[in-house]
Amino acid sequence: MPSEIQTLGSLLRTWRERTDPKDAGMVGGGRRRAKGLRREELAALAGVSADYVVRLEQGRFRTPSAQVVAALARALRLSGSETELLFRAANHLPPGPGTVSVEVPPAAQRIVSRMPDQPLAVFTAEWTLLFANRLLCALFDLPSPAEAVGMNLVERTFIEGTTSVISTPLGGNEVFERALVADLRLSASDLGHDPAFQTLVASVRARSPRFAALWDEGSAAPHNALVKTVHHPVVGDLTIDCDTLMVTGSNVRIIACSTPPGGPDAEKLDALRALVAATAVPAA
Repeated sequence: MPSEIQTLGSLLRTWRERTDPKDAGMVGGGRRRAKGLRREELAALAGVSADYVVRLEQGRFRTPSAQVVAALARALRLSGSETELLFRAANHLPPGPGTVSVEVPPAAQRIVSRMPDQPLAVFTAEWTLLFANRLLCALFDLPSPAEAVGMNLVERTFIEGTTSVISTPLGGNEVFERALVADLRLSASDLGHDPAFQTLVASVRARSPRFAALWDEGSAAPHNALVKTVHHPVVGDLTIDCDTLMVTGSNVRIIACSTPPGGPDAEKLDALRALVAATAVPAA
């Protein structure tokens, strides 16, 4: 049927089968009975389960999140037009002016891949996690990077209350809360008509009186930098500088955490690096 040509499942299957495993960074793996990426390889590259890819291709699940669609597009090395087609097939507004970017741009990918010894994360403009390395997950007591992707920092802060393990030297956790809401307010000037952005703000306002009060104050400012003290269960209190780096041509932001060299906080971060290295799963 002609209508089947543009379904999410058929598009994924077609683009998976045309993708050269070597271009996607896959080496070895023995003889292949079919061309292209295996489903489990696409799943690994996109940070989802192989069963999830099977269900998408078979049409048993047709509404993946925008973050998952972006991850699949990256893994399949799709062009801009193909990425737009994949987003529409999944019933999402394609990335573009006035929408929340859900792709990690090449510049951001290079930065995070070349700095694995620093805690790094990439967030959307409405603070949904697109990428986190293992060191950042260990620092903030998050699950594995693949499991953490898709978490929203605004929801975790104002609804789940998970940021209680973080404070700031001046003003406690309130400084962080105000900075987060002010940044979201600023983003609303460009992205306020994006359905995902609208849904997030409306949902958190309805569920968190604290967020609603801060939002209604109207403060708007970029979240550039903040000093945070993390109450870590293993290495103890660790004070870090968290800097926000905007990516040109996109509204995603990189969060880079660091400590001044030579002090007790640097030693604690070194201890955390050693812990992460010791618990790393050996490559197959």
